[in-house]
Amino acid sequence: MNRIGPLLIVEGANNSKVPYSRSLYIDCKDKVLIDSGGDPDALLEVNRQYGVELIVNTHYHPDHTRHNHLFRDAAKWINQIEFEKAQTIEGIARLNGVYQEWGPEGVEMWRKNLPQDWVENLGGYSKSYEYEKEYSFGGVKVSFLHTPGHTSGLSCPYFPELGVVYVGDYDMTSFGPWYNGTDGSIDDFIESGNRLISLDADTFITGHQKGVFSKLDFQQAMESFLAIIQERDETIEQYVREGLTFEELTNVGIFYPKQTLDVPLLKTWERSGIRKHLYRLGLTIPESSTVFGMAK
Repeated sequence: MNRIGPLLIVEGANNSKVPYSRSLYIDCKDKVLIDSGGDPDALLEVNRQYGVELIVNTHYHPDHTRHNHLFRDAAKWINQIEFEKAQTIEGIARLNGVYQEWGPEGVEMWRKNLPQDWVENLGGYSKSYEYEKEYSFGGVKVSFLHTPGHTSGLSCPYFPELGVVYVGDYDMTSFGPWYNGTDGSIDDFIESGNRLISLDADTFITGHQKGVFSKLDFQQAMESFLAIIQERDETIEQYVREGLTFEELTNVGIFYPKQTLDVPLLKTWERSGIRKHLYRLGLTIPESSTVFGMAK
């Protein structure tokens, strides 16, 4: 595990790729773990050596809450926007677009296929934390910045005295920005990304893959990362000009490889993501008697 002052970086499996993520441990008397997607053996070793008394989740996605259940006696906090909906399967289904795309029947089918450990991580939150407020854990100061886009409630923990920010899913991966849940927003993603590169920080820790960036490297990577949004706009606009219907467009593979779109959840997010771009572009696409997209 790498250390930056009182911060321990706990890697997730497979280079912290989804469905895992990187965790951050604050080595202090309050014994705080930020997100629990790290390797379970490494997290249990942290607990053995230092103890975990509080888990703070940046948002509700299961790659970041994956091992909450390993720490049954720890208090658990999440941001105030997601606090209520993150407690139930139905709430998560609405945030992820399952209900909106497939209705109650789709939610029930999704429920039946959820891994048990994922279900165990639902709920259990005793408190919601405030955005932009300075917290002090054993003298380590941190503010949970509201950085919506990936989800409506996502926070990025910022340690101003250490010059460190945990940027979570602003992760600079080749997949590009993910805003495909119902609560995601393309415009918010861009705004939050620009906010992050303006912070007075020297070290940027992502939730997935590469991990640690200098400020200059992070700024340069962010430019390329956000440019993927424009590339998606252009691709979708081209297919619309070619006359594709919504169903045809959702089978192309704009976000996910075409061969993976038989996975129901990935197909849900493919559809939801395309809807957001259609709205952004002011385009409508017919599908039989239904019209998807909204003109501005």
